Amino acid sequence: MKITLAYSPCPNDCFIFDALIHNRIDTQGLEFVPVLADVETLNQAAFRKEYGVTKLSYHAFAYCCDDYVLLDSGSALGRNCGPLLISKRKISPEEIASGFLKIAIPGKYTTANFLLGIAFPQANNKQEMVFSSIEDAVLNEEVDAGLIIHENRFTYEAKGLKKIIDLGEFWETRTGHAIPLGGIAMRRDFSPALIEQVETLIRKSVEYAFANPEASMPYVKAHAAEMDVAVMKKHIDLYVNSFSVSLGVEGKEAVNEMFRSGQSVGAIPVCENPLFTR
Repeated sequence: MKITLAYSPCPNDCFIFDALIHNRIDTQGLEFVPVLADVETLNQAAFRKEYGVTKLSYHAFAYCCDDYVLLDSGSALGRNCGPLLISKRKISPEEIASGFLKIAIPGKYTTANFLLGIAFPQANNKQEMVFSSIEDAVLNEEVDAGLIIHENRFTYEAKGLKKIIDLGEFWETRTGHAIPLGGIAMRRDFSPALIEQVETLIRKSVEYAFANPEASMPYVKAHAAEMDVAVMKKHIDLYVNSFSVSLGVEGKEAVNEMFRSGQSVGAIPVCENPLFTR
């Protein structure tokens, strides 16, 4: 049986799924067809129910949770790994709160944009662009500030850009929880037995990656363009952790807190179905 598996070309996702799509583990008769795209493209595809299994922002999941269910494995949650709001000139959080500045965001339905909205509800002058273009947009003064994710948190300072606020620190201080960035979801129209099987296989793929960290590096490098190897490894170390193996009680509570926070201010809709497989 073939199942489409959509995820980003970022090092963390390639690290997680390498063993699964290259048959380094027993896939139990399932064949996974990989589709790689940036996370906001995947968010939009999830709204159309395009892929059987997909990476998506936790923010986006709120808008398609009646069609998808969150799997226990493969997620990106963590601490000290949240999105950063950066600028070329020194800008204070108070200026951001004024709502006058133009801010580049990596997509309307990204968790980064969700956190920006919680921290600065008046900051509505936003311009969507692919996450990898945001640093240059700030440097070229196309925007006043940029919301960066992924490996850009390792490169912005070397380009002379300044941090306005770490939205991950904001979230952790406010809630005490890890930051739910991206999850892995599967369409609810698959059987519960198949969903459980895929969930188990993803966990085994992550476990294989941890046990054999160099095995995935050719695949990671192939999709990391000209990214420095040291940055690739920092990216993986930051975004792949115990939550990627299993959300567990702590991870699920972090996701639940995000949904409670968003729903309480009307930022996301209420989900009528259980969020998780169990």
